[in-house]
Amino acid sequence: MSVPNRILDHARIDELPNPYFGKVRDCYDLPGNSRILISSDRISAFDRILASIPFKGQVLTQTARFWFENTADICANHVISYPDPNVVIGKRLTILPVEVVVRGYLAGTTSTSILTRYKKGERRMYGLDFPDGMRDNQALPEPIITPTSKEFDGGHDEPMTAGEIVEKGILSADQWQKVSSIALALFARGQKMAAERGLILVDTKYEFGTDEEGNIILADEIHTPDSSRFWLADGYAKAFEEGSRPPSFDKDIIRAWVDARCDPYKDPIPEIPADLIQATAQVYVNAFEAITGQTFVPDMSGETPLARVRANLAPYFMIK
Repeated sequence: MSVPNRILDHARIDELPNPYFGKVRDCYDLPGNSRILISSDRISAFDRILASIPFKGQVLTQTARFWFENTADICANHVISYPDPNVVIGKRLTILPVEVVVRGYLAGTTSTSILTRYKKGERRMYGLDFPDGMRDNQALPEPIITPTSKEFDGGHDEPMTAGEIVEKGILSADQWQKVSSIALALFARGQKMAAERGLILVDTKYEFGTDEEGNIILADEIHTPDSSRFWLADGYAKAFEEGSRPPSFDKDIIRAWVDARCDPYKDPIPEIPADLIQATAQVYVNAFEAITGQTFVPDMSGETPLARVRANLAPYFMIK
């Protein structure tokens, strides 16, 4: 885990066409309605890049691959091929402007989470009613969808109800019915398979798009440590009774370390210690192995990860 050159901090490859770069992924649009999505090892929080974590991109790509392959019977996904452990060749889709968040527990820390809003006294959220007397991290009677608008221009996502999504024409009634039923089915599959591995899938977010024929396609990633909250089933009951945080894959250690030392939205980010970087890398590896039941095998081929990615993507160089 400590080999110094095994970090993919970027994948900016001049020979590839039509680049666009996100906080974590470096992407290239190809002719014929496909695209290259490269998961780097960058980790972001507070709307900025904090560090690069060895093998994080491989973990996320391969975790999503595990779930895509185990849910393809529920919904078609965007995957065409995997030319590299960090890379997906995917269908280019029209992304639907709704982030579909499914929740199975009264949990969360963000301003849009149901626990945050519940503790402020709200009892009607996302068009749904919640009873008094619920406790932190309590299981909901059944999973719910708490959708938010998906802002593509950097704006803040806003909570919405299913009715508002249809009434405002963000999605048609038929699209919303399909998306919501697919999301709940995916979540049910995820919870069942997680339970078999001694895990609780607490909540997750899905991104959907449509292809040229208007079919609903699952995009982005699915049930990864970055898009989902997992608790360890062994220990949940005790934590719930004590009112403490259930045991989980604590990948927020870097975020917490930075937040304790500066205003991360304004100040320069202090240099993050190497042991903290390595500890976070181990968390991601542990999460992969627990979620998939597979042993993580880091790809050590190539002089560097970038050299390996370049070699594996050479067939796509300068495609016009």
